[in-house]
Amino acid sequence: MALAQDGDVVAYQSLLAAVLPLLRAIVGKRINDPDKGEDVVQDILLSLHRNRHTYDPKLPFRPWISTIAERRTMDALRKMYRQGAHEVLVDEYPETFLSDETNTPLEDDLVFASGDALSRALKTLPAGQQTAVELLKLREMSLKQASEVSGMSVAALKVAMHRALKNLRVEMAPKVERPKGGAVGK
Repeated sequence: MALAQDGDVVAYQSLLAAVLPLLRAIVGKRINDPDKGEDVVQDILLSLHRNRHTYDPKLPFRPWISTIAERRTMDALRKMYRQGAHEVLVDEYPETFLSDETNTPLEDDLVFASGDALSRALKTLPAGQQTAVELLKLREMSLKQASEVSGMSVAALKVAMHRALKNLRVEMAPKVERPKGGAVGK
């Protein structure tokens, strides 16, 4: 280590190769997972590299490096326990939906709607929204392709598509008949 402190690269490489089994043994006593253990060993080697100037060549090297290894191992264990306290192991992931329906039933309705119903609903939309639906949903173009064809920016296409879906949802929703004779709920 004294030679490595003086800048001897070959001595430093030899030192690292020589301490590697010791470091793995120290880490292996506390960390069973080989991948996590190797990460800790690499962290110890980085600590050794950053702190090599603090080593006093008059003192034995093994206790110095062992202390660094023990402290880095304990740091890693504390971090693992902290992270593990917030994790929940599950056998089966919960479903996010109560039924097999999709998130956006309107988009499915666009695909499965009869041609007449869809054509009527599309005609109620402003021109930009009609273009967005036709290019993005009916022709299945990417945003970039639709932008090139329509001359609209990608952002404008996204906004137009969002607004079109909102308007089509209202237009294609089943109409609810109100009772004749005035206000509801009196």
